Amino acid sequence: MKKKDLRLIYKNKRNSLDAKKSQDLSFEIANRSLQLNIWDYSNYHIFFPIENNNEIDTKLIIQIIQGKDKNVVLPKTNFKDKTITNYLLTDATLMTINKHGISEPKSGFEISENKLEVVFVPLICFDKIGHRVGYGGGYYDRLLKNCSSSSIKIGLSFFDPIEKIEDVIQSDIKMDYCITPKKTYKF
Repeated sequence: MKKKDLRLIYKNKRNSLDAKKSQDLSFEIANRSLQLNIWDYSNYHIFFPIENNNEIDTKLIIQIIQGKDKNVVLPKTNFKDKTITNYLLTDATLMTINKHGISEPKSGFEISENKLEVVFVPLICFDKIGHRVGYGGGYYDRLLKNCSSSSIKIGLSFFDPIEKIEDVIQSDIKMDYCITPKKTYKF
């Protein structure tokens, strides 16, 4: 299937989950993240969920990162040039809600992409070889292109992979892992 069709199908599937089911599945994904061999690094990029889109509750993973005394790095979306700026989450970080309903830092201590060691990547669905379907803006593909080649890219999904995304392009960046409530996929 093509990305456009997959976006529609999987957004509908995600929106059909009730709040309790979504929270239970998010909890399973967070627990599964603990099983990965990723916890010896310092800088963990992770996004806040768009709650209106019934996204995975990443606040659970943020709590794990903070509990391990690691750096949480949050994205701020630059809509004009379709890029992401990364900010360290501290006690002094002021948050705001952008025009798409995403909670993000207003400003703060900027972290360059090449310092991101683990990147949790939002997605709508993914395939069996690690390609993902996002919202279509290319923000995360641009971010990941500028990360170190050793950065670990982890997608988070409520659903198992599809067989194949038909319209993958060269600038699409594959995931190293995708975590679902039932299984962690390694690519």
